[in-house]
Amino acid sequence: MENKMKVEIWSDVMCPYCYIGKRRMEKALEGFVDRDKVELVWKSYQLQPQLPDDYNKSTYEMVAARYNISLEEAKEKHRNVTQLAKEYGLDYDFEKAKPANTFKAHQLLHFAKEKGKQHEAEELLFRAYLCEGKNVNDVETLLELSRAMDLDPVAFKAALEKGTYQSKVQADLEEAKQVGVKGVPFFVFNRKLAVFGGQDPEKFVEILQTTLAEWQKENNPLQMDIIEGAACTPDGDCS
Repeated sequence: MENKMKVEIWSDVMCPYCYIGKRRMEKALEGFVDRDKVELVWKSYQLQPQLPDDYNKSTYEMVAARYNISLEEAKEKHRNVTQLAKEYGLDYDFEKAKPANTFKAHQLLHFAKEKGKQHEAEELLFRAYLCEGKNVNDVETLLELSRAMDLDPVAFKAALEKGTYQSKVQADLEEAKQVGVKGVPFFVFNRKLAVFGGQDPEKFVEILQTTLAEWQKENNPLQMDIIEGAACTPDGDCS
């Protein structure tokens, strides 16, 4: 019997809706009575795996080129998501954001996961890219973030050079195809229900209640529905 129901979340550091989705899920869990029975597991996904290490265009330029829209249209899209982020206490700054290949950043997430600090790593990487304008493909930036989590930067740098966590990132990416991930954030509850895109905290609570009840039933073979009938109880009541 597993101790907790897993909620797997495929996300990418560059995804502004993923950070908002993280906040929404956290808000849902704050008021969820059985939150100690839920385990969040972050999974790697890349929105722009083709970006080269020397990519130097702005977020607006990247989005305008990808969707064949004007720079002003790209800025308008980002103004909308920036406003939504503010509702959850997040201060996005796309003027400073540096689009980057996130493959190394995902390796840091797996390194941190082994040390029990995956959630902290996810938070710091989102903030670094979306709020602080840091290059999450830069090794020194990633070493700085590892130090901020009290992780050994020397060990992480060695792992990067050896490619220790590359296979784990690739496994997440391959698993995303098998699960049917078509974009992020992508939430999978107990491998029974998937949610594509963020939801309001209230909706997440509703989903958690339903999937956790099902998980508890599956993981407790003695739990069953009881049909009431005439019977006697230990206190002598035979009514």
